[in-house]
Amino acid sequence: MSIATERYKTAAAADDFSIVKARHPGRWISAAVIVFIGLLLLRSVVSNPNFGWATVGMYIRDVSIVRGIAITLELTAICMVIGIVLGVVLAVMRISANPVVRTASFAYISFFRGTPVLVQLLFWYNLAALYPSITLGIPGVDLDANAIITPLTAAILGLGLNQAAYMSEIVRAGILSVEHGQSEAAGALGINRLQTMRRVILPQAMRVIIPPTGNETIGMLKTTALVSVISVPELLYSAQIIYARNFETIPLLMVASIWYIVVTSILGVGQFYLERHYAKGGQRSLPPTPWQQLKRFVRVHDPLSAKGAKK
Repeated sequence: MSIATERYKTAAAADDFSIVKARHPGRWISAAVIVFIGLLLLRSVVSNPNFGWATVGMYIRDVSIVRGIAITLELTAICMVIGIVLGVVLAVMRISANPVVRTASFAYISFFRGTPVLVQLLFWYNLAALYPSITLGIPGVDLDANAIITPLTAAILGLGLNQAAYMSEIVRAGILSVEHGQSEAAGALGINRLQTMRRVILPQAMRVIIPPTGNETIGMLKTTALVSVISVPELLYSAQIIYARNFETIPLLMVASIWYIVVTSILGVGQFYLERHYAKGGQRSLPPTPWQQLKRFVRVHDPLSAKGAKK
């Protein structure tokens, strides 16, 4: 028997063994303590009659609540589209070589980040007090501001334009994270600045842009609750209308909270897989999914092949 054959059999036999992971009793003890405290809190919430769980179950699928959820999702989607599109434009303006364009972008961002979003919502809602008629400087155009600026329109303008200021900084950070040599190489190939930004810079910047954009989307979903002050019938306002009639304040707030948690959890899952998609090519190994993490946590033995053993 040759030496090469003996080495091959030895390497093949090594794969039949496994590595036993080190014991970590502290992890299990801390996990048991956390689970115990969580069960105590859950028992306290479930057994407390002041939460009115019967009322929660009655209104959790109420027609007005479902309509409020639809309006909340609609507001979130429209405002995020406005914020992302306008944010990209503002970010490109912010890094422009033209000082006038750069200053205009900086002034916009400073104004909308410097004032509370609730104040901006109230401002747009009462815009007719400043401009009763909207002419846009065009002869023959005379629009009634009260008819145009409805509560829903004011909500979209207030949230969308405010979101654009924050998205512009996120996009700008992503653009600046790409090496300058990328744009120089594109210029050397005769690609103009717009095509360079669209085809070279932004695709590479997505790994930096996506995570905070997902957080902003979840934040926008919760920020839509502010539009209840201008009577937009979103989720919170729908719950307020109901408990104003039956005086069941806590149960209806629990209904709204449950729906917010459900929707934000779904958005969080989508954000995770979107980040995982854009992480391809930037990391040697993609972040494990929750199911993979659970299997790794409960697994006792790791096969040698997973540790890099080769036949």
